[in-house]
Amino acid sequence: MPEGPSLVILREETTRFVGKEIARATGNTKTVDLPSLEGQKIVSLRSWGKHFIIELPHTVLRIHFMLFGSYRIDERKDKPPRMALEFTDGSELNFYACSVKHIEPDLDASYDWDADIMSPTWDAAKARKKLRAAPDMLACDALLDQTIFAGVGNIIKNEVLFRIRLHPLSTIGALPAPKLRALVEQARQYSFDFLEWKKQFVLKQHWLAHRKTICPRCDIPFSKGHLGLTKRRAFYCEKCQKRYG
Repeated sequence: MPEGPSLVILREETTRFVGKEIARATGNTKTVDLPSLEGQKIVSLRSWGKHFIIELPHTVLRIHFMLFGSYRIDERKDKPPRMALEFTDGSELNFYACSVKHIEPDLDASYDWDADIMSPTWDAAKARKKLRAAPDMLACDALLDQTIFAGVGNIIKNEVLFRIRLHPLSTIGALPAPKLRALVEQARQYSFDFLEWKKQFVLKQHWLAHRKTICPRCDIPFSKGHLGLTKRRAFYCEKCQKRYG
């Protein structure tokens, strides 16, 4: 599943489509009347967390890449697209294995931009307040809560918890104040590290915990499991990642 930094890259790569007119819209989505998009010009392209947002004069589309979604710009995959947009200048934007749906046009009412981990308006204090309001939440679930950390996915979760030496089964209410601050700060910092490494095509080279078998600090096997309410796979060290609560 693409995480927030990957959506920032998509947004940056598609900036040139703003203002272009859709000549043809096709695909196998059942949730959008694709022919109705034809003749409309792209008003804006935005991202929020793991959502890619296409604003048109008469509607707004939200694309969520789910677990296996992908996209291609000016090229196609050898599989049917969920939605393919061809523009009057010959360029094209193709989306695969994703969710496409109409959303309310008032984006400021639909989205809390301060919760987007990659947003310039990201509000760390607001994130801490939301966390303190959920003292029984597990750390592994907290990082994946899109109302608190929009854009954080499983890679960032595992790497942040390892970076700050926090056990994924720690409860938020049991965390000392410095550890809670570190959780919030590093969720954002690692997301921007992720962005730079992704752009340089070296992201996996920097993984210390995600999909790893041996702890690089303790030289012992990582524990693995599908933890928390989210049941997403966790990789963690029982020795150097302290469990609180």
